[in-house]
Amino acid sequence: MRIALVPFNPVVGDIYHNTAMLKNQIESLISQSVDFAIFPELAIGGYPPKDLLDKPYFIADIQEALSCLIPLSRNISILTGFVHAEHSRGKRKLYNAAAFLRNGTIEAIATKNLLPTYDVFDEHRYFDHKDAVTTISLGNLSFGISICEDLWFETNPKYRFDPIEKLAANNIDYLINIAASPYEESKLLTRFQLLTSIPKKYNIGVMYVNQLGGNDSIVFDGGALFLDKTGTLCAQKPQFQSSPLIYDMNTPSSPLELNTLSPDDELIQALTLGIRDYVHKCKFQKVVIGLSGGIDSAVTAVLAVKALGKENVIGVSMPSRFSSEGSKTDAQLLAENLEIEFLTIPIESILEGFLDSLTPYFSDKPWDITEENIQARIRGSILMALSNKHGWMVLTTGNKSELAVGYCTLYGDMCGGLAVISDVFKTRVYSIARTLNRERTVIPPNSLSKPPSAELRHNQTDQDSLPHYDILDTILKAYIEEYKERDEIVQMGFDKETVLKVIQLVDRSEYKRKQAAPGLKVSRKAFGEGRRIPIVQNYLPLDHCNTSLLRK
Repeated sequence: MRIALVPFNPVVGDIYHNTAMLKNQIESLISQSVDFAIFPELAIGGYPPKDLLDKPYFIADIQEALSCLIPLSRNISILTGFVHAEHSRGKRKLYNAAAFLRNGTIEAIATKNLLPTYDVFDEHRYFDHKDAVTTISLGNLSFGISICEDLWFETNPKYRFDPIEKLAANNIDYLINIAASPYEESKLLTRFQLLTSIPKKYNIGVMYVNQLGGNDSIVFDGGALFLDKTGTLCAQKPQFQSSPLIYDMNTPSSPLELNTLSPDDELIQALTLGIRDYVHKCKFQKVVIGLSGGIDSAVTAVLAVKALGKENVIGVSMPSRFSSEGSKTDAQLLAENLEIEFLTIPIESILEGFLDSLTPYFSDKPWDITEENIQARIRGSILMALSNKHGWMVLTTGNKSELAVGYCTLYGDMCGGLAVISDVFKTRVYSIARTLNRERTVIPPNSLSKPPSAELRHNQTDQDSLPHYDILDTILKAYIEEYKERDEIVQMGFDKETVLKVIQLVDRSEYKRKQAAPGLKVSRKAFGEGRRIPIVQNYLPLDHCNTSLLRK
């Protein structure tokens, strides 16, 4: 039996084109004498569909699209994710489901049992579950069908039903898991450890295929794995590759080592895929980036060129009286190295006009952050004007460290359609910059070596306002991604006042982040829909308060 695991890349809601791509892929697999084609979770409608699921026509169109695939099953067996609807007593129930198509009919429908409701997931809002499992037979083999989160029973204490254990009790030969599992660093290793534990525990083989591509902030890294009953890896389709994994079960294979990328290469691939899909799926062709000569805009530009091609990236230098000569030449050198279109639009005269108009209303108050932010907002307005006139998407260049502590300007450097590195800490930006320079020096060395600065006043550096990034990023990672509180972070060896200051900056900047451009999620906990902190909140640990007043 020849089995194909296909890391499919759908567009959420684009049922027509998703189905057309599915048909083309299935027809190609038929020509390659594949017996069984397996596609990821919700392949027809895309994942996550969110409130599209509230539209009755959306559900009906998915059912219609599935019916268009059924005739192909006369020549190949098909398993694909879709939304299944049932009606009982006048009520509609929706299921995250998988349809098994064979011999021109829907032979079985499996439904997802464990519905994740954490981080970016909100499946309990939309889907029902049955606490029931589905097995199928093909040839002389029996397969159990599971969907993504069904694998993760032991990681969530709220789950009371183990679908894999129940499937294994049906004496299956192989477990199939179709997934839409978002990328985060080292996620492949976590998945692999989980998958290899199943054969060891139940003496069954495992087939796994993941969705590929970017949808909004989420990046799916694709990939497919085939493990035998001993947990030995027999076949793998590496991350970020779109071609199917075709495995001939009748041909003995040698054990494989898991194919992994270095952390930086993996992150670069994820960000590149996220840019490409977000820009193209939003119907844009070109992007425009403000180039400051600094490391953040340089990395963003290099990633954009990798994703879209040099002919589709425009860099804009917008110098002011505070821009150093080195920053201006570094921006131009980067553009020359990338061979992208480069525009220079000085903002000094615009800044003077702003200041002349506003000075009567500033009551002779000294220069402060107000004038600094005006410069950032002028630059944001220029980029948005170019976007409007030419139809280019603006890519913002702020990193996670800056966004975390509010070291960014609303309606200024936060303007744009996609925040590419908003989930990458500053120290990591330097690391991937060095990796991007590995084959040839694209990012100017001076951008890597000079002290980071917003250059909104004379002799300004980031460290005038913030702890050194080595310290800041470690505190931020502990607080945001590892859920550590103040005292735990202090016990890691940091100054108490520094930790408290950083935490306060993070908490007070929530209103800015809620207005930021969507950012690509590449960590365990990114800013955005997966981190639901109220804007209006004033939580303070009670050990900071005089609780004796509460006891009176």
